[in-house]
Amino acid sequence: MAESAAVEFRIDRRSGVATYLQIVQQTKQALRLGLLEPGDRLPTAREVVEATAINPNTVLKAYRELEREGLVEGRRGLGTFVTRTLGSAAAADDAPLRAELADWARRARAAGLDKDDVSALFTAVLDSTFEGNQER
Repeated sequence: MAESAAVEFRIDRRSGVATYLQIVQQTKQALRLGLLEPGDRLPTAREVVEATAINPNTVLKAYRELEREGLVEGRRGLGTFVTRTLGSAAAADDAPLRAELADWARRARAAGLDKDDVSALFTAVLDSTFEGNQER
């Protein structure tokens, strides 16, 4: 059984996204990237509250949602554990793409874009690539 996973939740109170959904989304991202694997323990509600100053019920709501989706399971007295991953076999081969994206992000920052600008641009490109022009 793995120790507590090295996942740290970052809460953006200005994002307009409910806090519990930020935890759900960040957990799913960690699962997709292979940062969390089956058997890993999520941080306890207390650990998340200490790190983020959010309400413990918010953490529990997020963990219940993840459990409902079949991604984690709570074990009384032991914690909440990952039961399955969202990563694909291709995720292990994404190093070249990650490097290109990191380089692009550095260039965008050097060009004066801030994080919100980059996020908006990236989201617009993703949307047009995956939703608007699927026949490409």
